Amino acid sequence: MLDPSRISAIADELVDADRTRTTVPLLTARNPGMTVEDAYAVQRRWADRRRGAGHRLVGRKIGLTSKVMQVATGIAEPDYGVIFDDMVYESGASVEFDRFSNVRIEVELAFVLRRRLEGPTATIFDVLDATAYVVPALEILNSHIELEGRTIVDTISDNAAMGAMVIGGTPVKPDAVDLRWVAALLSRNQTIEESGVAGAVLGHPAMGVAWLANKLSRHGEALEAGELILAGSFTRPMWVERGDTVHADYRELGTVTCRFE
Repeated sequence: MLDPSRISAIADELVDADRTRTTVPLLTARNPGMTVEDAYAVQRRWADRRRGAGHRLVGRKIGLTSKVMQVATGIAEPDYGVIFDDMVYESGASVEFDRFSNVRIEVELAFVLRRRLEGPTATIFDVLDATAYVVPALEILNSHIELEGRTIVDTISDNAAMGAMVIGGTPVKPDAVDLRWVAALLSRNQTIEESGVAGAVLGHPAMGVAWLANKLSRHGEALEAGELILAGSFTRPMWVERGDTVHADYRELGTVTCRFE
């Protein structure tokens, strides 16, 4: 594993890149042999820096939940990042385009927990029982590391590319609908760009939440009551430019919109 001082230096570099809205060269190119465990150590150190700056953790995100993306990145399991209070927007918000180094949008469902969920043996049934409600959400992807040649280790270090999220639509109890069949149409400037069904997320979007609870238990952590858990995208990332209006139609679950100014 990388030396703790090197992990701290990388975390500080990513904090500075976020402040200046810039990207840094590939971490893996500059740190040969850097592992997934190193990457999560960087992410935890980066999160500590944000807490120290007064930001509050409000949830987690799960990525790489589709087999296609896992094959493309050469990793056989999902990844995860953290969500802070300043990363959450309500539907209809105007989002500052210059807040991000680059902007891509994914369509997801967010699970809001009513009680603590911990591993190491959490199941989909435990997730559904622990969930207060599920609500449509858009994830705004943002990378502080150059995109070309980026590996899963680079992405995890960079908080799994979590930039922000937009939450909206109609909240539903987890047993009110078959969450596998929640579908969405994603539009940019009134033109449909992507569509998908939530079952593409590991067969059921709650599966990723169970995986995350079990993964965190290895570090003595759990998912806490009130946390938002972005369960993983069921569309490909859609690039967004300044001035674009994004609209996701979840049919019975309503819509989520935002505009990038």
